[in-house]
Amino acid sequence: MEFQEKVIIITGATGGIGKASAERFALEKAKLCLVDLDLDKLKALQAELNLSDDDCLLKACDVRNEDLVKNYVDETVAQFNRIDVFVNNAGVEGEVAPIVMTESKNLDFVLDVNVKGVYFGLKYVLPVMYEQKSGSVINVASVAGFIGSPGLAPYIASKHAVLGINKTAALESAAYNVTVNAVCPGPVDNDMMRNIEKKAAPDDPDSVKTGFEQMVPMGRYATNEEVANLIYFFASSKAKYLTGTAQRVDGGMGAK
Repeated sequence: MEFQEKVIIITGATGGIGKASAERFALEKAKLCLVDLDLDKLKALQAELNLSDDDCLLKACDVRNEDLVKNYVDETVAQFNRIDVFVNNAGVEGEVAPIVMTESKNLDFVLDVNVKGVYFGLKYVLPVMYEQKSGSVINVASVAGFIGSPGLAPYIASKHAVLGINKTAALESAAYNVTVNAVCPGPVDNDMMRNIEKKAAPDDPDSVKTGFEQMVPMGRYATNEEVANLIYFFASSKAKYLTGTAQRVDGGMGAK
């Protein structure tokens, strides 16, 4: 078990991809810092994964708040003495609206969570890894970082930004033996896509789902576990010479 006793931070830990990642690493007896907004949901996840307080730190955090981000990093180091893997996953989809009808508060919300949240996490996790001269960061981006999508401009902009940050962080970290890579899912069968479907067509969300599925050559959404498998790979020793990459897990969308 490669990750036994390794220390792993996962933000957005109670969401679909975050939870699947936590499950995967928990199977290997990793020590986990699980970060999300709702402490009760974090406690439920800890119980579901059968993790003791010695092996699991729960941090309720709004990743838009730099002080709170610094705090979850500091407390992880205080409890576990190191950070081996950072799954920088927390994100939101925002509202669905054309650019000309987008409210500034929605733009601010999406950019603050998806860009600042990722940035702040890197700002405080990377120095720990630099001192260790080891570590793996996986930024959860999206195929939205490569394309446009009507009605989702703030989300699209945020994921383009994440890919730029990912490249820069990889270049800054290479000399410290720290890898930084991005995972870019297409549509995933979880609450985020349910929200997008409902916001795009409140009276007929299933039609939106069908439309998205038709965009995927494999004809279906990814599972959370399929995305978590790629996160696991990037965190593993098998990916130690990969850095600065942005790998799509999209059922063939990128081949079109």
